[in-house]
Formats: sequence, C-alpha cells, structure tokens
Amino acid sequence: MRDISVPALAAPLRTGGLADSVFETAAHRPDFAQLARPDADAPGGWREVTAAAFRDEVTGLARGLLADGIRPGTRVAVMSRTRYEWTLFSYALWAVGGQLVPVYPTASAEQLRCILTGARVAAIVVENEAQAMTVAEACDETDRNPALRRIWQLDRDCVRRLTEEGTRLPEADVHRLRHAVAPHSAAAIVHTSGTTGRPRGCVITHANLAAECDTLLAGWGGLLAAPGERPSLLAFLPFAHIYGLMVQVACLRGGVLLGHQPELASDELLPALASFRPTFLFAVPYVFEKLTTRARMAAEQAGRGRMFDAAMAVAVRHAEAQAARARGTGPGPGPWLRARHALYDRLVYARIRALLGGRVRTAVSGGSPLRRELGLLFAGAGITVYDGYGLTETSGAITVQPPGRVRFGTVGRPLPGSAVHLALDGEVWVRGAVVFAGYLDDTDLTGGGYRGNSPGRYGGWLPTGDLGRLDEDGYLVITGRKKDVIITSSGSSVAPQALEQRLCAHPLISQCVVVGDDRPYVAALITLDPEALAHWRRLRCEAAAGDGDPGDTGAASRVPSPEEQLQAEVRRAVARANAAVSRAESIRAFRVLPGEFSQEAGLLTPSLKLRRAAIARTYAAEIDALYAG
Repeated sequence: MRDISVPALAAPLRTGGLADSVFETAAHRPDFAQLARPDADAPGGWREVTAAAFRDEVTGLARGLLADGIRPGTRVAVMSRTRYEWTLFSYALWAVGGQLVPVYPTASAEQLRCILTGARVAAIVVENEAQAMTVAEACDETDRNPALRRIWQLDRDCVRRLTEEGTRLPEADVHRLRHAVAPHSAAAIVHTSGTTGRPRGCVITHANLAAECDTLLAGWGGLLAAPGERPSLLAFLPFAHIYGLMVQVACLRGGVLLGHQPELASDELLPALASFRPTFLFAVPYVFEKLTTRARMAAEQAGRGRMFDAAMAVAVRHAEAQAARARGTGPGPGPWLRARHALYDRLVYARIRALLGGRVRTAVSGGSPLRRELGLLFAGAGITVYDGYGLTETSGAITVQPPGRVRFGTVGRPLPGSAVHLALDGEVWVRGAVVFAGYLDDTDLTGGGYRGNSPGRYGGWLPTGDLGRLDEDGYLVITGRKKDVIITSSGSSVAPQALEQRLCAHPLISQCVVVGDDRPYVAALITLDPEALAHWRRLRCEAAAGDGDPGDTGAASRVPSPEEQLQAEVRRAVARANAAVSRAESIRAFRVLPGEFSQEAGLLTPSLKLRRAAIARTYAAEIDALYAG
C-alpha cells in the first residue's frame, strides 16, 4: 500500500476567522465557563472565566492593540510560557486581523533576531525583564530589525495598560475588522523546530487551524470526557509549538474548559494536574516517559519495585491481548491475566492515574512517535493513548489513531480530509485542508514548487522528510528521518530512531544519539536522567549498606564499584536494544556523557528534538574515541 485518503468529516471554514468562536459562544452561552485561572482563594485552586467575561477581555485588549498601532496584517510576536495571557493576546490579535508569531521563551538572542527580522515583527509580548533584555540584545543593531516598534511586558501589567488605552476607541472598530478577516488570511507564522538547519516560518491560515481542530472535535470529541462529565484540559505544552497552539484553539472552539500550566517540570506539573483534575491529556512521549519513571521511583522508594515491574508487565500483556481481540486475531485476556490485572489496578494502576488527577482515561501523544511498549503500558493501566503524526506545516496532526481502533506502534490513519502517499524511497508525502499556505517569503517552496495544495513539482503533495510505511489497514509507521539515515563505511543503511527509542525506554537513559556515518559500525552517545540516576545511586547505597561484608576483602568476591554497576546497567540496555535489529545495525560501542544535551548548549530544539549535526560537532572527540583501534 502506497496511498491512503480519508473523506472529510468537518465542513471547511467558509467565512470569518478564529476569533469569531469566542464572540459566538459568549452570545449564545454567556455564563459558560470557558477557561480557568489559578487562584489560591477559589475552590480547588482554580477560578473559572465565563465566555462573556473572556469576550470582554479580548475586546478590551483588541481595542488597546488598535490604539497602539496594530492593524490587520501586523505581525506580533508572543514570547512567553504557557499562560492565560498567551490565549488572551492570541484572540485579541486575531480579532483585529493581526498575525501571531509564537516564540519559545527560551529562545536565544540570535534565534529571536532571525524570527523578528525574517517575519518583520512590529511588536512583541514578553513575560519579564530577562526576556526583554534578550529582545534588546537581538535588536542591538537597529538596522537589523527596523520593523519592531513596541515591546509589552506581562509582569509590568501591560494587559491592563493596553486595555485602558483602548477605551478611547469604540468597540465597533474591533467588530468591523473582525468581520473583515477571511478564512485564507494568515493567522500565525509558526517556525519549524530547525533540527537540520535554520527554522523556517510557516504561514498557517485561520482555515488551516479551524480544519485541524474541527475535524478532531467531530471525530474524537467523544473521547474528551466520560459521559456526563464536563471536558477539561490543562495545557502545559508550549504554545510556541504548533501542537500546543492547536490545543488552545481546539479548546476554545470545542467548549473544553482550558487551564494553563507554565512549567513542564514534574515537581510543578504533577501538583497542577492533581488540583485541576483534567478529563483529557495532550502530551508528548517525553511526558509519558517521565510519568512512568516517577511512578517507578515512588514504588522503589516504598520497597515495591518488584511489584511495580510485575504490574507493568501484566499491563502490557493485558493490552496486547485486548488489541489482538479487537483485530480478530486472539481471544483476549484469559482468566488468570484478568485476575492479575484487576489486582494491580487497585494496587498500582490507580496510583498512576492519580498522578494525572484521577479522571484521565484517554490521552493524545504527538511531537514524535510513541513507543509501542509505552502505549501498551498506559492502555493496560487504564489510559488509552492515541498517537498521531504531524508537522508545523500541517497545522498539527495529519494522521491519528481512529476512535476505538488504536494500533500501538503506529501513528494512525490520515486525518479525515487528508491523504498520505509514500514516495518510491519511502518518504511520507501528505496533503489536505490542514496543510499550510507556504513558507514565509519563499518563492521556491520546499526546494521545488510546493505552495499550499497547488500542483507543482510534487503534484500538490507536501514531502515531509520523514520515512515510513503503511500497513495492510492503512496505519502509518514512521521509521525515521531521511536526513538521519546513517550509511556505514560498509554500505549498510541504518535508521537510528528505533534504536534510540528502545534505549531511551530504560529508566536511567535520558537521551541517545546513534552515530556511524562513514564509520565501520554503529555507536551511540548516551546521557542519563539526573533524577533517575540519583535515585538509582541511593538505592545502591542502601543495598550496599544492608548487604556489605567489610571483613571480606578477597579479590574473588570483590563487589563491583557503583560506576562499574552503572556501566553494566547501560550495557544491558544496549544489548536489549540490539536484540531488535540485525548485527549490521547494532550498537557496537557507546559512551555515557557527563551531562544531558540542552537547549542552552544548542544541542536541542525548543521542542526537545536532537540537533544531530550540532551534537556531532560538539562531541567529535568522543565519537572519534568510539572508533579508535
């Protein structure tokens, strides 16, 4: 199978823009709770914001933007963590026909300079003084960015000041401009992650985002909450990423109660989830990996590590048996497996669900493919994770698991209204209403004639740069990136993604980069999770204190040092990963690095993807040492 398409499920946006949904909801259901803000004095720690109140805030801020010189087509950057004001500025800007330019709050001055100058940004919203200083550094040469005229700072109460400034303009000015917005108008200039080069600005229209969100709501809206429950979602993914931006729009269009959580670190995210108690979860594989690691650490600390591992094994087997029954290839879980699963549901799985607030039964994973074993594990623990695949250029997902028909290890079938084609070399090509309008100021898009869905070199298809295959039922499996494929000196081709995913499944291993281009064999650079490593060392120290024999110093019974034990543990993880590939593809040597790859060092993108070329340059000496002799 090389092609598959799925009929459209939602009607396209024919008039207006994204801001209209805010005003329509307020007109029909003014008291409807649309958002929630953290408030220590409110019940449960969250204060609800009604549709009418949010509409009034959007209108007031939109008037302020007009008073300060923002006009239809003006580009305004937002450089902030995920918070309420992000959503407020988005919709106020869209209400007057402005264009949003999301910026990661961790962006460097050089990255920010590229975005501001390339997109000709006229104004920027920042959170604090540190980000304002980054903007100043990015604009230290005035001729480099003559367009930037305004900087608004959230912690200096810019929302209140702009709203007050806007009182001198009539509300009718906002509505006149809002009604002039057309579906094909640009809503946002969202930049790619830049894993293989300089980030590129993608023109995402109002119709693109509406098609993405309306399709997901029409086909998957029933999964957002249990019958009789109000759907609610805590957004913690960065809105600077298309995935996070799509989540925001989907909530506002679909009547899902939306809360914001600025920090992704477990110590802050988990308490927020516990208090907000969402019914649904949008996340990335990193979050699911961290949740598993945190649950395992808690079990080991309580002396229940073996029980936890047994429960995870039962969860995977139970989910596999259920999946086989759904496909008609098996009878489902047997009596013994059902009994064990029921026992562990009370003792272990309920604790995992409690980490997410206790109400989540369905989740979506995106950003990168979810490991099959991890998907099975969460399904067995009572949380079905729907994996999807997409790009910045596709306004979010363009494939997703069909409702009730999850196939673990795949990223699903095309989103309704979209199509997938496999080129002769295995590259995934896509098209549909969610595909962007083109790259910013690029007259030869994608190096060969892609503009919107118009015919060109690719016949209206968008080449993604990803490699994949379609199974017999049209489910897409992503096997790697074209540019990441390693060609060893013997001519063997190795797609590193599968190996890296299997290695990162180990609780201790945080990141992995497989290398081997023009080398005699494949090797790997490995980093360890600091929190998991500290926990592992603590357990080893406790075990040594309880079992050690100070009087026995014989060489034959020498206990390996902690570092030797650590190396042995990583070696076992490498051996398990190698078991899934051929000898030519297997890792023959590895190096454990002293620290993790970071954004600050330029080795990760803001969406936590590896910058392979930068890593190879930074660790050139370590890579050479892997092949010495």
